[in-house]
Amino acid sequence: MIKMLNEMIKGLHLPALLEFADGSPVRNAEDWQKRRKEILDLLCREEYGRRPSDPPNVSAFVRETNENAYAGKVLEQDIMLSAEAEGTIFSFPLKVFLPKDTVDPMTIVYIAFRSDYPDRYLPVEEITDEGFALAVFCYNDIAADREDDFTGGLAGILKKGKERAGEDTGKLMMWAWAASRVVDYLETGKDVDLRNIAVMGHSRLGKTALIAAAYDERFAFSFPNDSGCSGDAITRGKEGERVEQITSRFPYWFCPNYRKYSGQEEQMPFDQHFLVAAIAPRCVCAGTAEEDTWADPNKQYLSYVAADEVYKLFGKKGFLHPDRLPEAGDIFQEGTVGFHLRSGKHFHSRYDWQRYMEFMKKHRN
Repeated sequence: MIKMLNEMIKGLHLPALLEFADGSPVRNAEDWQKRRKEILDLLCREEYGRRPSDPPNVSAFVRETNENAYAGKVLEQDIMLSAEAEGTIFSFPLKVFLPKDTVDPMTIVYIAFRSDYPDRYLPVEEITDEGFALAVFCYNDIAADREDDFTGGLAGILKKGKERAGEDTGKLMMWAWAASRVVDYLETGKDVDLRNIAVMGHSRLGKTALIAAAYDERFAFSFPNDSGCSGDAITRGKEGERVEQITSRFPYWFCPNYRKYSGQEEQMPFDQHFLVAAIAPRCVCAGTAEEDTWADPNKQYLSYVAADEVYKLFGKKGFLHPDRLPEAGDIFQEGTVGFHLRSGKHFHSRYDWQRYMEFMKKHRN
């Protein structure tokens, strides 16, 4: 029995997952689908901003193909994707890496910090050697990660020259929307296993990976690495970064409504376990680091503990873990919800990649 952790969660006075906005109980999986819509609408309204509409289709132009990449083991494609956003065609580059010796590979949609691959966070050859395909785009090609008054890229299309207010879309949601357009493209071909597509990112892009999977059920797996504040860490009682710090430094990541909770986290009608739970009953596996106190590994861990009740509603194994806070070296992968805590600092390491690939192989659909 998980008594100690449940007492810790009880002491945080979190908003209830299994209770509708009108106070009535969520009793079963069918009820949860209605509750999930409430939660997704709430997170749009109060944290991440409105999600842009899904386009009717995407088009792709293959700019370059290398059939003998990585010692001849990988087919590498440089693609330009185009999709409609608010009546305007928006285009961005995508790199696809397909292992040639694997039929119907599981695929990881990776939201990258840089456009040169491989890089320090993305060991392409190691990943494809494990039999995984990669579909990679750089977040700055979607909307610049800076305070640019929403003038360029997808941000410029969505803002349409007016001042941002209320639930206007933040850039985290824009980056997540782009990840869904990659799935649109993957669905047009026969190169990968469409039942086993993951979305992954690190830090702010770990937050994005959670948002992408919460709003798009085609992602069978979400792998948020070191996502922390406004990602997978419970905000109430959190150490390190909180709403005040993150909205002061990065207000453009969120809708303007979110800033009103600066110093008022206990007044939020949600917390980050809502975002994690919105992925249920699909798989989510998080990684974090012992010295990443800004993210607060304990509050990250408690978010998955709190979300577990939704997985149980579906009869899933959910989050299987001991009744204690995590310790460096912990790897919990037996349930639908996974978690690992490594030693070291804020980073997306080879160790993290190995854990996520292990988890995906173990829980393949």
